[in-house]
Amino acid sequence: MEEEKDIRLRFMKRAAQLAHYAAENGYGGPFGAVVVKDGEIIGEGFNRVTSSNDPTAHAEIEAIRSACNTLKSFQLSGCEIYSSCEPCPMCMGAIYWARPVRLYYGASRYDAAQAGFDDEFIYRELALPDHLRKIQVIHLPSTDSADAFEYWKLLENKTKY
Repeated sequence: MEEEKDIRLRFMKRAAQLAHYAAENGYGGPFGAVVVKDGEIIGEGFNRVTSSNDPTAHAEIEAIRSACNTLKSFQLSGCEIYSSCEPCPMCMGAIYWARPVRLYYGASRYDAAQAGFDDEFIYRELALPDHLRKIQVIHLPSTDSADAFEYWKLLENKTKY
């Protein structure tokens, strides 16, 4: 058991190293992540939001993309993700879509908030009804949009996920 904990801490240390690297080199905020399968790192990522002008370039997203590319799969079956910080709602969504077996994180969202990264605001917003959110969210029903789902249901050779 102690050996397993040491291995997990080694992967968390790598995620933290990536977080430091991102901050020290001006890539973005201090966030890093690794994806592990069968005891080996198969994907890494660090925050590149400000350097790439991409609000989705979070460490976890970057690590997931890298690992999926390595596996040639859109799912991370049998994998673990180690993140230097508790993932934001966007990253949690991506993690659920990728379907790893486990997520470990180092710092909490509250630690991030104390450093100026207020993910808690997004968590609170998502819990509100559409009409109470800071960004207007408007349902605009569309037959064309609904038809895409009808088409999908009829496809016989689709890749399910």
